Amino acid sequence: MAAIPILIDTDPGVDDAVAILLALASPELEVRAITAVAGNVPLDDTARNARKVCELAGRPDVAVHAGCRKPLLRSQIFGKYASGGGLAGDTLPAPAMPLRPQHAVDVLVFELGRAAHGEAEKITVCTLGPLTNLAVALAHSPHIAKGIEKIVVMGGAFAALGNRSIAAEFNMLADPHAARIVLASGAPVVLVPLDLTFQALATPPRLDAIRSLGNRVGEKVFELLTHIDRSDVERFGVEGGPLHDPTVIGLLLRPDLYRGRPAFVDVECDSPLTLGHTVVDWRGRTGRTPNATVMTAIDSAGFFALLGTRLGRF
Repeated sequence: MAAIPILIDTDPGVDDAVAILLALASPELEVRAITAVAGNVPLDDTARNARKVCELAGRPDVAVHAGCRKPLLRSQIFGKYASGGGLAGDTLPAPAMPLRPQHAVDVLVFELGRAAHGEAEKITVCTLGPLTNLAVALAHSPHIAKGIEKIVVMGGAFAALGNRSIAAEFNMLADPHAARIVLASGAPVVLVPLDLTFQALATPPRLDAIRSLGNRVGEKVFELLTHIDRSDVERFGVEGGPLHDPTVIGLLLRPDLYRGRPAFVDVECDSPLTLGHTVVDWRGRTGRTPNATVMTAIDSAGFFALLGTRLGRF
């Protein structure tokens, strides 16, 4: 079967780095480009970090483009683990590969526009950070939505509530207005919220398995994931923290490991208390047509087995 063409829009970030590695290790996926956005850390850091990860994977040929420096309307925030430039200081060396000159939004418009006009096959967009780049592209050129196979979004929180505020997941909180634009675009959206990623816990045995892969990638992923203690036994019931962004790539590779269902989803953009909260209409109370497939469950053992197998290929 032909590889699935994907664009990865990202703000690396440790979890983003693991997601990029998983994608680059998987022949089922063709990474057309990586577009960086400000989020976990400022844009210069996310663009640099994406190139560090590509070089760790032995893929300096992958095009990395810098995008939007700030959210659309709200004041800017960064990730709570932003110290060390987002990738644990000097865990990975400075990249030698160049940053490509085209702006990320221009790349999204070009690639998705070709697909929309039938000049190329439709593309799956994987968003691992705030949705600013994609929202600007869709606002500038709404027709590109027709070139999207689906948008798989790591973002949102429902019953799980927030990981940065009391009600909101970080990517949605960082640019809620962008998230609303993407959800209203008409393109097929698959939402991977905290309610699912909180099930994908990087427990000590799972981290030890990654360290034991016997290659440099496994060693570096272990270092990145253990640089800061992200464990929250009180919240998750066991030792270990969630591995959010790689679940987006895992969904493309092994959809049988996931469960979800369609629903109408909107994002709170006005309330100071619940800004960025994703509201899901599970029961059709609004009468609105579902605009997303919301993933609710993951076979975490199967997911970590997949991750280990793929990282072991490097």
